[in-house]
Amino acid sequence: MEKNFTLTGGARIGLANATYPFADLYVDADILKINASLVGNLVFQPQDIISIKPYTSIPLIGQGIKIDHRVEKYNSNVIFWTFRDPAGIINEIEKTGFLAAKANTAPPKNYTIIEQQMQGGFPLKPLVPILLIIAWNALFLYDFLPHSGNKNTLQTFPGPGVCSALGLVFITALLSLISNGFRRLILKKGRSFEDIKKFSIFILGITGFMLIVFLAIGIVN
Repeated sequence: MEKNFTLTGGARIGLANATYPFADLYVDADILKINASLVGNLVFQPQDIISIKPYTSIPLIGQGIKIDHRVEKYNSNVIFWTFRDPAGIINEIEKTGFLAAKANTAPPKNYTIIEQQMQGGFPLKPLVPILLIIAWNALFLYDFLPHSGNKNTLQTFPGPGVCSALGLVFITALLSLISNGFRRLILKKGRSFEDIKKFSIFILGITGFMLIVFLAIGIVN
């Protein structure tokens, strides 16, 4: 029976960091995956791994495993954060057979994984965040421009521009959770709902709360 190992924690990929519980680790004999949502979704075959070592920056709260790998499209700095003993995590990975398969001099290649690696770790199509940033900044700027023909009159903060910007992000997160068609529109080929699920739920909650607060302020004012 094939053994697998899963763990929820955090992750650092390059300079980007996902705190607990926004990253998941999955390992079996054929694959090691780190899903840190928009920070990065990385997938490795055994032959991609150079070493997996314990890593500590701050005891207990800044410890994990550091993954040295050969995938050119991924950032070289890959760390999975965990509150558990890093040596124990590596032992669990060994039990799956993944590290033993790494020693195979001629392992089979999974071309689906290779294709995903060629896309890099970021799950969204490149144009998606660019368009969101442009729209966000344009809507925010609206509230800081003069209105009503008086160049000295500015919108009261939070104004319609700020609320519209938050609404845009809220709707984007909501659609990513409920619409298969929308996910196909924004995700790279081969990426799935699980690659963005946690981040979308988090953003939905934050923007929804802020919209309620800002709209309440607007009503009171």
